[in-house]
Amino acid sequence: MLGGNGFVGRAVVDDALARGAEVASFSRGVSGTPLPPGVTQLVGDRTAGDYSALRDGEWDAVVDTSGFRARDVEQAMDILGDRVGRYVFVSSHAVYVRDLPAGTDETAPRRPPMRDADVLTNDTYGPCKVACEDAVVERYGERATLIRPGRVTGPGDSSGTALYWIRRGARGGRIALPTKPEAPLQLIDSRDVARLITQLITDDRSGAYNAVGPDSTIAELIHTAADLSGTKADIIPIPFDAVPPRFPLIDPESEWGERRRNPTRAREAGMPVTPLRTTVEDVLHWDNARGNPDLKLGLTTEQEQQLLADH
Repeated sequence: MLGGNGFVGRAVVDDALARGAEVASFSRGVSGTPLPPGVTQLVGDRTAGDYSALRDGEWDAVVDTSGFRARDVEQAMDILGDRVGRYVFVSSHAVYVRDLPAGTDETAPRRPPMRDADVLTNDTYGPCKVACEDAVVERYGERATLIRPGRVTGPGDSSGTALYWIRRGARGGRIALPTKPEAPLQLIDSRDVARLITQLITDDRSGAYNAVGPDSTIAELIHTAADLSGTKADIIPIPFDAVPPRFPLIDPESEWGERRRNPTRAREAGMPVTPLRTTVEDVLHWDNARGNPDLKLGLTTEQEQQLLADH
């Protein structure tokens, strides 16, 4: 694992251990979250180009969850060389061009690659992931596997984007929503992404896979959290320009169709489909157990009340 303490990375580690794999995790070792027993910790720093901990050893597969620029994966591949069997790169659905129709599969056109960017934004993140994909496929060919997740949530959700709406639905009441309630989602459970990855390694499969969850809407996400918490949600649509930019899960620049990818290939390869209700319930339990720390995104209670009063 190139990264193993984080959200999706930790889900992969847990699933691999459950399947009886021997796991090593390469990270800076400063997250404060201990790795599970039996995992070998290899300390290094990708941002500084310190891969010395990977100079020795051989692995059946490497799972790269922390590569965001071409240099990240190229430096790792230069060190690992042929001492790994399969290179699984966790990419993103952001590699695809915008304005695609609903239901496009892995053959859809991608955005032009960008080898580097000082800051990863909506404009640079996807193209940088494209360059990473190209580098992995060029180096490993049929030993390369690309995972393209959509929006991921689940226990351990470090992004907070879905968690914001899960928390807000759980509180209930009048909820300010800067989009239409029927705005589509395909939230994927992190544990489903992990199982797809470990199954592809087990079956020695190459190629690209859309890792997206069941079709739903943002209103369904909110109402599910409310129902699980015994509250009632009254969704009030408001203009997008009334809220700060980069609002959680809301992208006014994207067409709704492009939020619905075709997951057939991934599901046929063994990716499970956790029901949205199960995912939301598990996220609520995890979040409550850790004390619901401040997410520092979205609206405060006071800001939302003012918006609702104004609209």
